[in-house]
Amino acid sequence: SPPDKAMVCFGNMFIELPKAKTREMLRQDQEELDEEINNLRKELRVKVNRLYEAQGKPELKGFNLNPMSAEEMKLINRILEG
Repeated sequence: SPPDKAMVCFGNMFIELPKAKTREMLRQDQEELDEEINNLRKELRVKVNRLYEAQGKPELKGFNLNPMSAEEMKLINRILEG
């Protein structure tokens, strides 16, 4: 395989594509997955709160927290390392 090409698996086929195109496709896919994950998390929070309300239980505390981003984690690690 030439150095500027990458083998990419689509289903049960391998296709040779330029590395730049492959990198862009992977970045786009990851952005879409991240967005879908965030939407599912938001929906889950609403559904869990409705369930607790239907059961007559108090709302969960701390359940509406958001995870730290990779960049925030890097900054925390830098601070902790000193």
